Amino acid sequence: MWTMESRATEGSATGSALRAHGLVRTYRVGWRRRARRGLDGLDLDLPRGAIHALVGPNGSGKSTLLRLVSGAERADAGQLEVLGGAPGARAERVTWLPSESPFPRELGAREVLELIASVRGLREWSAEADALLQQVGLADAGTAPTRTYSRGMLRRLGLAQAFLGAPELVLLDEPTAGLDAPGFQVLDSLLARARAAGTTVLLASHLLEDVVERCDTLSVLLDGRCRLHGEPRQLLQDAPGIAARGLGPTDWDALRAEVERRGGTLVPGTVRASLGMGELYQRAADASEEPKRS
Repeated sequence: MWTMESRATEGSATGSALRAHGLVRTYRVGWRRRARRGLDGLDLDLPRGAIHALVGPNGSGKSTLLRLVSGAERADAGQLEVLGGAPGARAERVTWLPSESPFPRELGAREVLELIASVRGLREWSAEADALLQQVGLADAGTAPTRTYSRGMLRRLGLAQAFLGAPELVLLDEPTAGLDAPGFQVLDSLLARARAAGTTVLLASHLLEDVVERCDTLSVLLDGRCRLHGEPRQLLQDAPGIAARGLGPTDWDALRAEVERRGGTLVPGTVRASLGMGELYQRAADASEEPKRS
């Protein structure tokens, strides 16, 4: 049992951003209202000031965990601490980008940020909002209604609102889903900004290649439990090596395409391929019930 004395000091950059023990969340599905567990005794401890990734197939519990951390839902059983307190108690310090971006269609991007700033009680937000819209490439479309935006533009606006107001914990649910080409550069720049500021980011995805080079820790969720946890390179260290000396740009592109066709990912800066997602899931399924700590 965690006590208040064991929690990180409020406002401290050290300690846990998220601590979950035996976390259970059950849903009723279908016309018979049968119980289905989104989380089934999940244990996880993530330090502050790092970028963490949750990966797993659809239905593994990633989005459920983010909803509990945000305070949008409550667990049925188990314990959950967020920034040293109960979920929802630190709502002004936690921001959330859901898998969809449900903005009022009649508002422009800047009006959306103004609305969000008002809801969060932010006072000095105007200059930061303008800077974020510039960073995500929406400055010129800031007054156009969001109903005219492409899906990629909406996702970039979603990223902007998630980082508005210097939050301590940012929750990103499938942030690359629907993201356009400029959006990936935007995501990387915002994550670099978060890392420099000591902001904790929890990023959920079912695509390993979207997170492996962007995160400090990787947690693999299967059937509502954390089956593997550690540094990405540690978890992927048994991947086969690939000799890559002397390749030109065309050859390298062909090699990358072939590896991706086979379900793998070439990791930049190395001469080895990471495990494919299916192989990682199998490794997680074969692991012990307790997650491996890095």
